[in-house]
Amino acid sequence: MRQSQHQLILRAEKQGLLEITNEIKDWLTDQPIESGLLTLFIRHTSASLVIQENVSPDVLHDLERFLMQLVPENEDLYRHIEEGPDDMPAHIKGALTQTHLNVPILDGRLALGRYQGVFLFEHRRAPRDREVLLHLIGV
Repeated sequence: MRQSQHQLILRAEKQGLLEITNEIKDWLTDQPIESGLLTLFIRHTSASLVIQENVSPDVLHDLERFLMQLVPENEDLYRHIEEGPDDMPAHIKGALTQTHLNVPILDGRLALGRYQGVFLFEHRRAPRDREVLLHLIGV
């Protein structure tokens, strides 16, 4: 059994979904593991990770819009407002989505479905760097 770890530093320029599948694939090509499990973990509470369709931009738009309506930026709703009107909603969106993902590795590649991609879901409006840890284990 082998293990490998890596940290991706990703720049989220705006609120919304940013596909990071290619960054993960690029790292995987240099790894000696053909079969195993990749765990991804984002080290933030106002952003998340999701697996979603990566073909139609309408899917991403609709997901972003739905979550914005589900968790509005309305200071009257929240007590935690010191960091801006988008901060507490970002924490709620992070709690409703995921901070980690597990993806099987088959033949040295992500075992994603035909239309699936891995996305960083930025819930804050201002640009910021995000850290995603990758931990690969397998043979």
